[in-house]
Amino acid sequence: MTNVRTASRTRTTSESSIELELDLDGTGSSTIDTSVPFFDHMLTAFAKHSLTDLRVKATGDTHIDVHHTVEDTAIVLGQAIREALGDKTGISRYGDALVPLDEALAQAVVDISGRPYLVHTGEPAGFEMHLIGGHFTGSMVRHAFEAISFHAGLTVHVNVLGGRDPHHIAEAEFKAFARAFRQAKSLDPLVDGVPSTKGAL
Repeated sequence: MTNVRTASRTRTTSESSIELELDLDGTGSSTIDTSVPFFDHMLTAFAKHSLTDLRVKATGDTHIDVHHTVEDTAIVLGQAIREALGDKTGISRYGDALVPLDEALAQAVVDISGRPYLVHTGEPAGFEMHLIGGHFTGSMVRHAFEAISFHAGLTVHVNVLGGRDPHHIAEAEFKAFARAFRQAKSLDPLVDGVPSTKGAL
């Protein structure tokens, strides 16, 4: 019988307060309230397409900027993923996905390597300055992936292959990441122990 791959994390600073619970072997159900509506949308998509049950409650100084709340939530999500993965016995380790959203197309590759690294390319010029939904700066997409990758111990490559609408581009990126992560975290009955010649990830 496999171990239960769940985690519960909190983080409180002068800028934000985060409560998060996840189950890596869920069905994709989620209850998300970060006080940043577009980020709620992205985390809901991540949960649904990675088959991760996710509950997030976050508040922060969004009257100043969404940056602190988004970053801190992504930090806690990464920490919870790392905790829930445990010793990584039996995982597939690698995952890749190519996901369209209308005119946008994004590719993501995930390696549950224990070595944090992000390669993030292809967003069109000016994307990072665009306010998606009037509040979520495009630059926060990369920043969220940086925080998740670093704190979860993931090697992640995300590449935008095409797109015009900033909402579509961002959503394709998060869905591609989710689908790649779904493959990587999946338990493979053919894997004996940890899938690494080092014997540890």
